[in-house]
Amino acid sequence: MINAVLVFNNAGQPRLTKFYTQLETSVQQRLISEIFTLVANRPSSACNFLPLPPLLANSSKSSTPTTPHNDTPSLVTYRHYATLYFIIISTSTESPLALLDLIQVYVQALDGLFENVCELDLIFNFETLHATLGEMIVGGVVIETQLDKVVEGVKAQGAVAKRPVNEGKGAMGFGGFGRGDGGVWAGR
Repeated sequence: MINAVLVFNNAGQPRLTKFYTQLETSVQQRLISEIFTLVANRPSSACNFLPLPPLLANSSKSSTPTTPHNDTPSLVTYRHYATLYFIIISTSTESPLALLDLIQVYVQALDGLFENVCELDLIFNFETLHATLGEMIVGGVVIETQLDKVVEGVKAQGAVAKRPVNEGKGAMGFGGFGRGDGGVWAGR
């Protein structure tokens, strides 16, 4: 199960925080801060998976005695594109490689919806961010990973705004979060 999806910029400012498990606000804020610190301090040569810090894993456990142990958040999977970190916190039952693929599809969907998405698109059109995530994940369970269906679903909702903020290729354009020549993604 996916417990949270987080998107940060390089300065640590959250651009998206979506929690699928109920946590107190103070725990959420501590989790956001700790996760960004862990991910941002990792070298680019390190793998994109790391265990949830024990302090946070203990505090984010559910207080219901019927919750199985394998439903406890325990894995952080992330991907860094240009100026943004895409982070998923999940249980040990989720495949880390599948989560990396989920992040990839999410970024490609955003790139398709905004045509060369940049951080300003995410700031001013957060509804599209949430709508795209809602097409892919419901209640912490992945329901759709086909790029075309995700993009069609968001467009059908009418949640995609035209780009009034950065019409052309300005200094803030990131050309698809680090996409290289021929549509090859250059993320870690």
